[in-house]
Amino acid sequence: METSTDETTSARRRKPWSRRRKVVVGIASALVLALVAAVGVFALRLQSSTSEVETVEDAFPDDSMRPDADAADSDPLNYLLLGSDSRGEGGSLLDSLGDRADTILLVHVPSDRETVQVMSIMRDSYVDIPGYGSAKVNAALSYGGVPLMVATVEQLIDQRIDDVAIIDFAGFEGLTDALGGVTVQNEVAFSAAHSGPVHTFEAGEITLDGAEALDYVRERYAFPDGDYQRVRNQQAFMSGLLAALLDPSVVANPLAITELVEVMAPYMATTGGLGTTSILGVATQFVGAGIPDVRTFTMPTTGTGTVGSESVVLVDDVALQLVRDAFQQDSMTDFQAPAPITTTP
Repeated sequence: METSTDETTSARRRKPWSRRRKVVVGIASALVLALVAAVGVFALRLQSSTSEVETVEDAFPDDSMRPDADAADSDPLNYLLLGSDSRGEGGSLLDSLGDRADTILLVHVPSDRETVQVMSIMRDSYVDIPGYGSAKVNAALSYGGVPLMVATVEQLIDQRIDDVAIIDFAGFEGLTDALGGVTVQNEVAFSAAHSGPVHTFEAGEITLDGAEALDYVRERYAFPDGDYQRVRNQQAFMSGLLAALLDPSVVANPLAITELVEVMAPYMATTGGLGTTSILGVATQFVGAGIPDVRTFTMPTTGTGTVGSESVVLVDDVALQLVRDAFQQDSMTDFQAPAPITTTP
């Protein structure tokens, strides 16, 4: 059978396109394979890094001591962060934490993921310790370890804690440097020298490197109101740190997330929910909702006082109820935290 001139010409025209299509498909396939390989490498690195993080076993109290679990489709997230400033060389972070936390933070993420609310709990706050009566909140650790601290904070906020992280302050140095510095709004000018050389912090917007960050979050003796200003400085640092971590260049970048986890791994102990899948899952939620507004405040107080021979921080129960009510809402975009009273009644 003879082939017509038109058919031959048509076939010749198709061959170059067919070759180009194969080339395009080949390049696309190579790119997909490269992307899958890259994601796999990041996942393996992240899995390896998180495996170096110490695990906090049995961190949660019995269900009978806990608020009801939220059954909503889009739940808020609550993370309890306990800061330690006294870790020795090596050893367990749990052993280093011992029976007191230098810093107690509750990180609350409402269901709409539009804000991140960081509430500082003064470590001398006089609260009810379930099963033990009233005492300083730090006593929960000495009475019953992390589970009792979780139960105590859950009672304060009337919500469940999803995960717990214990962080050695020394980890802030490497994390701050890995982010290229952390910018804070510094309220009061002061100097500190915990890590060696004297660091001077001017009032206003300043950018901290790692060594400066350590001094910034540790200092309390330079202030008339001691721990209150220390807590405000820690809030300023956490606000700047979270803003840097939640920047799209970080939160949407698996390599950046992996590198930061590698930096912090030796200085963290966490519950199982802060593993690889959860970290990437929460990061994805933030990418979808946009950059959240990071807001910090202190659990409301009415000032300081004495109970027996102890100096304590008195909790403002009326204002705390406003915080509890706000935590129950899907959004906290319009929430204005009550200002704590810092003077002695």
